[in-house]
Amino acid sequence: MNFKVYDLIILAGGKGTRIKKYLNNNPKPLIKIDTSSILDKILFQVCKYQFRRIFILTGYKSEKIFKKFNNKLINFNKITCIREKKLLGTGGYIKKNLNQFTKSFYVMNADSYCDFDYYKFKDLKISNAYGKIILTKNNDYKSNKKLSNLIIDKNNKVKLSNKKNGLMNAGIYFFKRKCFEQKVINNSHISLEDEIILPLIKDNKILGLQNKNFFLDIGTPKNLLRAKNLFKKNLLKPGIFLDRDGTINEDYGYVHDFNKFKLKKNILKTLKYLKNKKVYFFIVTNQAGIAKKKFTLNEFNIFHTKFKNFFSKEKIYFDYVAFCPFHKDALLLKYKKKSNYRKPGNLMVKFILKNFYVDLKKSIFIGDSKKDYLCAKKSNLKFIYYSKNIIQEIKKYY
Repeated sequence: MNFKVYDLIILAGGKGTRIKKYLNNNPKPLIKIDTSSILDKILFQVCKYQFRRIFILTGYKSEKIFKKFNNKLINFNKITCIREKKLLGTGGYIKKNLNQFTKSFYVMNADSYCDFDYYKFKDLKISNAYGKIILTKNNDYKSNKKLSNLIIDKNNKVKLSNKKNGLMNAGIYFFKRKCFEQKVINNSHISLEDEIILPLIKDNKILGLQNKNFFLDIGTPKNLLRAKNLFKKNLLKPGIFLDRDGTINEDYGYVHDFNKFKLKKNILKTLKYLKNKKVYFFIVTNQAGIAKKKFTLNEFNIFHTKFKNFFSKEKIYFDYVAFCPFHKDALLLKYKKKSNYRKPGNLMVKFILKNFYVDLKKSIFIGDSKKDYLCAKKSNLKFIYYSKNIIQEIKKYY
């Protein structure tokens, strides 16, 4: 079965006029919430899924976004920044460069965090519709008024409504190209909301899915000032830290060929059990094979793209894969060094704890070696040695 992947376009060109005094000369997507920016949080959240490519469309102070993200790889997703020399609204650049993107693609805002269920959204059958949209409860957000009172009918079609406390646009879309090929759209400056979404809703061409998880638009001073507490309150949950070779898959030595990939007994059953327990999944793996020229970094990345797609078919995703390519006996000089990123050091775990809201007291590390155990101990994580009875061991805690 082929696992289709699409482009994701993140709209990051806004000036943030309403929160200007909090920006410290930064573009709105780089405003700090706690230890990281809103755009960091969005990218870590979406990159647990696999996209063909991720584009960030920039405008105001674009050089700062370029410096931080352009050509970076986040959880095996390539990030490409694009500078809009002339701002064409939320949809103008997309229409002008439509052939640059996959035939269908995702679009999302860079100033709103939505903990949406990608798989439910992806699996919503689009059939005769032109696009899909995520809706969320309207909690007094100053959004586009025309898209702040919406309902979803029994056929998943989005409808305009006069009903109070309706649903609002969450700023996450899935479009077919034909959305931008309508004859009525002949301007170069295009508003996604007014000139794409609204007409398609009126024509019954947009499907909707309600997000019932955490949503926050940081575009107002009120929401920005309470963002830190709201993120922690809504996203704090246990983390399941896993070694890879010997724990998730059989270790035949310097694993890098996905054709030889074989799961350890009962690990898939364990992950399926845990995914219903509202936990994060993290992989923490030493990969000295890169340093020792057993395989290249590119081969490792290709392996993990296939790895992610394999588990995606089971609707299991890994929030982050941390790996250490360094080794004191490296053949490649740039990787030749002792590093506390390498287990039994715990800098990979520390990196994850910095970027995710992990409830450490309820978290567990599963591994198959003394290095894994020592890494867990340094990180104050409970440790379970992998065995064929792993699911029974896990059920003692969850």
